[in-house]
Amino acid sequence: MSTHLTRRIGVAAAVTALAVSLSACGGDGDDKPADKAGSGGTHAVTTAMGEVKVPDEPERVVVLDTDALDSAITLGITPVGATTAVADTPFSTYLPQDRLGDIKAVGLIAEPNLEAIAALEPDLILSSKVRDEKNYKPLSEIAPTVFSDTTGPNWRENFKLHADALGKSAEAKRIADAYDARVKELTTTLGGPAEAKKTTFGFVRFVEGADTRLYLNDTFVGSIYGDLGVGRPANQDKTGFSLDVSPEKMDEANADVVFYSTYGDAKKAKETDIVGGPLWKNLDAVKAGKAFKVDDNVWMLGIGYTGAGKVLDEIEKNYGGAAS
Repeated sequence: MSTHLTRRIGVAAAVTALAVSLSACGGDGDDKPADKAGSGGTHAVTTAMGEVKVPDEPERVVVLDTDALDSAITLGITPVGATTAVADTPFSTYLPQDRLGDIKAVGLIAEPNLEAIAALEPDLILSSKVRDEKNYKPLSEIAPTVFSDTTGPNWRENFKLHADALGKSAEAKRIADAYDARVKELTTTLGGPAEAKKTTFGFVRFVEGADTRLYLNDTFVGSIYGDLGVGRPANQDKTGFSLDVSPEKMDEANADVVFYSTYGDAKKAKETDIVGGPLWKNLDAVKAGKAFKVDDNVWMLGIGYTGAGKVLDEIEKNYGGAAS
């Protein structure tokens, strides 16, 4: 790793530090009306389900998806309850673990346990229409419920919505500005906008029980590639979620740079056979030593500013040094 990289403080750590600092000091004088503690007032938030009145300073927040969990933790708020992607698994492996210990599990994403949520007596619930539209009425009867429309590529807009609901809009702007500055910095490390645009980036996910996925633009990963202004292979530079390919079509994953991850068992996800096979070894990125395995939990579940910061850090750690 270059001296340049060892001197750099990762954006995820910087964002977390910024959030903690802001929470501790309460922001500057201009922030006090929006974030004043103990006001007991309410404000209206425009959500995917219409206007909802929420507490100015919610104290018992339940989050029902990974993006809302990332938003809350990034903004210095520890929810009282959260769903998990899979039963009996951690809420997150990339968020600060000391911030997650007191959170109670309230079911699975898209399958929340309404009784468990009610028992926590929340004063605010965060989720999305795509996950929980069928549960909106009973959730709203428990506490004010704020839904984004969907997750994934809209994560920045969703973060603003979550911040509005949490009474943390001023902090949210600072965090977004820090991310934008980090993106600009990393684009420079990649050789500048013109060079970045000429370099095609792909993302491959090996999935147990399904075909291998090449991620398109309407995804969390695709949005970060878009922020960086890097090039995309023609077959992946499209709207939509993913291009699913069989092992016999792995040549479609060709790109100058490939990041890849695995969901589930590597052998059952066919990663072991594919990565050891001739089509994978013939990819431009693999031949050039620019294919990098990364943490699936970060790149797939870290749908927020802390997760995005860690993705940027992994891009720089693996590829940025060679590009600069």
